[in-house]
Amino acid sequence: MPDNLPIIDPLPYLPPSSLLQHLTPLSSSDLISSREATAKKIHAACRDIGFFYLKVDAYLTKEEMKEVLELGREFFHRPRDEKESIGLEKSDGVRGYQKLHQNITKGKVDHHEGLDLYAPSPYTKSTQDNDDPKLNGIGERKFKHLDGPNQWPSQPESFKPKLEQWIEKMKVLGWAVMHAMADGLGMTSEEWDELGGMVNDSFWVMRVIGYPPLPNGADGISCGEHKDYGCLTLLHADPIPSSLQVLSKSNQWINADPIEGCIIVNIGEMWEIWTGGMYPSTLHRVIHKSPTYRVSIPFFYEPNFNARVRLLGAAGRKAKEEGIEVEEKVEVVYGDFLLGKVSGNFKY
Repeated sequence: MPDNLPIIDPLPYLPPSSLLQHLTPLSSSDLISSREATAKKIHAACRDIGFFYLKVDAYLTKEEMKEVLELGREFFHRPRDEKESIGLEKSDGVRGYQKLHQNITKGKVDHHEGLDLYAPSPYTKSTQDNDDPKLNGIGERKFKHLDGPNQWPSQPESFKPKLEQWIEKMKVLGWAVMHAMADGLGMTSEEWDELGGMVNDSFWVMRVIGYPPLPNGADGISCGEHKDYGCLTLLHADPIPSSLQVLSKSNQWINADPIEGCIIVNIGEMWEIWTGGMYPSTLHRVIHKSPTYRVSIPFFYEPNFNARVRLLGAAGRKAKEEGIEVEEKVEVVYGDFLLGKVSGNFKY
């Protein structure tokens, strides 16, 4: 089982209309063989390490990849009062800006600031209850978790439209990777329809994160070791080496340095449930000691809020075929699982 992260091209699973104009779509015969190769590689990567590089230079231009990071950097360099005017407590406690050391991982503060954005509220009017007594005494917060509006910065002016475009592109990319993973498990078309129906209204999350360098000699973590708790993470970050680290199956921390024209993908805990542990959600962390301010934009392509996540039949068959023992984990409703996680993410 290799410790290095493979580079995988999702092009066979991307809609031809989404590709850059100078590219010619694959022929029908090439499409079938290319999909088989891509699905096989994704299956191996998900089984062996849970992280891989996704080659996106046929889908995203260098200019747009650079622009979203620069917009994030410009926002984090805005005045402190301006950033805090869209703090978490002004919405539902999870949407908005987090100041340095406000984010918590495993009970310890992280050395970064961030801006969190979510899909629209999953609650219908009949299920909304913003008089929830749990809201009492939580600053100015008037909404229960996940029920408030996103808080977009007013400056830079192009931040919102450009990041909204990025969200739409990541949703297409997430769907393509899910399809490839389904094929990698050997799903029938009916099984893919069922899985696709659990992510076709993805309750996505996007974070824009700013990492100042850790102070000299500090025994600290920019973002503590953790697993992602959703479905897929599509990470775009500044090209700064030795920051993101992944715990390999040989129990060694390895660097997942950015590669030009690629984003980094890792799988979350929902895939552990879907595959009975065959696809692990891998521990990772950020230790940023470079003197350069680092910006990263992880997009979390998640199941639908009400999706019921349990062991997939195709995963059981694939594991048996490969001699892998799986564990049927307790079924979860994704939204309930998410709420249990986000409620402890921040120090108010």
